[in-house]
Amino acid sequence: MTATQLALLLGAITAAAVVALLAQLIPAQPDLRDVLTRLSPPARRPRTSAATGSEGVSGAPDTEERLGMWAERTIPLKFLGAPPARDLAVLRMTPAQFYGKKVLYGLLGLTLPALLAGFFTLLGITVPLFMPVAATLALSVVLFLAPSRDITQRAEKARAEFARALSAFIELCALERNGGAGATVALANAAAVGDSWVFRRISEEVARSRYNGQAPWDALTVLAEELNLPDLADVADIMRLAGDESTEVYRQLRARGSSVRTALTTNELAEANLVEERMYLPASFLGVVFLALLMAPPLMRLMTS
Repeated sequence: MTATQLALLLGAITAAAVVALLAQLIPAQPDLRDVLTRLSPPARRPRTSAATGSEGVSGAPDTEERLGMWAERTIPLKFLGAPPARDLAVLRMTPAQFYGKKVLYGLLGLTLPALLAGFFTLLGITVPLFMPVAATLALSVVLFLAPSRDITQRAEKARAEFARALSAFIELCALERNGGAGATVALANAAAVGDSWVFRRISEEVARSRYNGQAPWDALTVLAEELNLPDLADVADIMRLAGDESTEVYRQLRARGSSVRTALTTNELAEANLVEERMYLPASFLGVVFLALLMAPPLMRLMTS
């Protein structure tokens, strides 16, 4: 294959990728079901970012989400992979956003090696055909799988942040109960104190349970199962004892808050020890380099003599 044919092939691949991306930006005929869903009163508040706590406006989906909707309709689920439902629930992301990110990264992996190969061809550097093809396949697969790991890491950070805020929420519930407030009132007042995304999430569930005629601890149990937060489920069980059986739970709440803080401290110490162990490797490498510099001159003299 000549350089001209290779350049034409790379140009065609790049043009096809650009056309596929621009096609998502063209206004399309809206789906009636999606329109009615957006116009209906939402069952939940607008999506909240767990990392920043900023609320998004519930409206038309963005380009990434539209790309994910297209992927859900056209690409088989066995190729896309099952979405991490609990991690997405913590981050308040939809499966369409997750799939859109994967497809977008995959398209980036398809186009980047072709662009680099075309750039080297313009510089006069001959690149074998198998190299851009292999790089395209490898990079597209790696980038296609990258969002899964990113979502998992972000969800772990969000759960750690939730646990730190939950320890304060438990102490507030204990103070409310010690002041004579009922279990339902204690949960509502404690959740209304903070302004972080954790307190807002708990406050939403407590308010929704009041409107639905549901016990707030049952709503918190469902939320704990949805987000994979066992500590929140334990708090809900303790408050259930206070609400259903009128049990004094001040000491239980204080003990649970102390155990949550102890677990957080243990995890942070383990992470600090891991980082400290990783620091030994660069120091050892510098020591080896220093010894090599010291031993090189006598070894060279010995070898020359």
